[in-house]
Amino acid sequence: MINIYEFIRQKVTFRETSMFTTDIEVNKETLRTEIEGKSVCVVGGAGSIGSSFIRAVLPFCPAKLVVIDLNENGLTELTRDLRSTYGMYIPEDYRTYTLNFADPIFERIFHEEQGFDIFANFSAHKHVRSERDKYSVQALMENNVIKAKRLLDLLTIYPPRHFFCVSTDKAANPVNIMGASKRIMEDMIMAYTTKFKVTTARFANVAFSNGSLPDSWGHRVMRKQPLAAPNDVKRYFVSLEESGQICMLACILGKNGEIFFPKFGEKQMLTFSAICDEYVKAMGCVKKQFATDEEAKKFASKMPFDNKEYPVVYFGSDTTGEKAYEEFYVLGEKLDINRFQSLGVIREVEKRPIEEVQQFFTEVEAIFATPAFTKEEVVNAIKRFIPNFEHEEKGKNLDQKM
Repeated sequence: MINIYEFIRQKVTFRETSMFTTDIEVNKETLRTEIEGKSVCVVGGAGSIGSSFIRAVLPFCPAKLVVIDLNENGLTELTRDLRSTYGMYIPEDYRTYTLNFADPIFERIFHEEQGFDIFANFSAHKHVRSERDKYSVQALMENNVIKAKRLLDLLTIYPPRHFFCVSTDKAANPVNIMGASKRIMEDMIMAYTTKFKVTTARFANVAFSNGSLPDSWGHRVMRKQPLAAPNDVKRYFVSLEESGQICMLACILGKNGEIFFPKFGEKQMLTFSAICDEYVKAMGCVKKQFATDEEAKKFASKMPFDNKEYPVVYFGSDTTGEKAYEEFYVLGEKLDINRFQSLGVIREVEKRPIEEVQQFFTEVEAIFATPAFTKEEVVNAIKRFIPNFEHEEKGKNLDQKM
């Protein structure tokens, strides 16, 4: 069995320790002052990044931790993991709730708690495959944007000292609806900077995060199925631990309206196929590459579990919304790359009037209220709000691939 954490260190990030260790150490007294004894609420806390954020925050001893997530099994595993970790601090007031943050039950909890000092929202549709048709697009926009705005309105009743909402590198010059939704989210939260402090972060792929392509390889091996990966898409990668630390540093140390990103060099980019090559080697196998899915599946169906050749299929990306490269900022954004060792900051972000944001919401909600609405109508509405949104419909989505 592959030790995934060790594999990530040696073959993906090439870092034995977190790239943010120094930034945390230098700022540990400020982090402790801002977190110790405070109340914390994490929405989407059972996911890969949300749970990593929790693990980054807990050593600084908050007095209260409330975790919200729809994934009941994920919340159970989070609790078991925290309580099974040697030396892990868990506040006496630790609670998990299986519900949606847009649920009236959460609103009731929020009112009875009279808000939280630190509030982090990780609830999001994060996959490009979330835009395959008009229904998936509506669900994506509802979760990433429309419900998120209702949450912000709720927070104005008891404003948090620190509010963080996760973004993505795909929000910079977006080419897919998921990335565009996160760019809209950025514009939206910036409109609330007059009401409470808000920060966000754009960051790289989280290696072997839940639902990611590399994470799926372990499931494929268990079922004796071939491994698949694009060979032309290059990405930066951070570890699970680093993903939570980025968000904690942005949330606590960021100034109102700032966007954080990890500082990488171009040489640190990898293709998924290159990682898959190393994964097969770590299994003690030699890859057997096939040109088609069917050939690979046929080979896999007949091979014994101890077979030393393992089938893989590598392919060029040809689905809607795939971005060939990764970027964290765009021309014209003001950068501060000296404040932290491993983090860059986009500062003085241009803030759109709340009226513009509300107008977009009104338009999109009107589209969704029409039974015969189309995906194209939503794309066009986004293009009017984000003029540089370059969306190309290819008629093929990730659900049509292994």
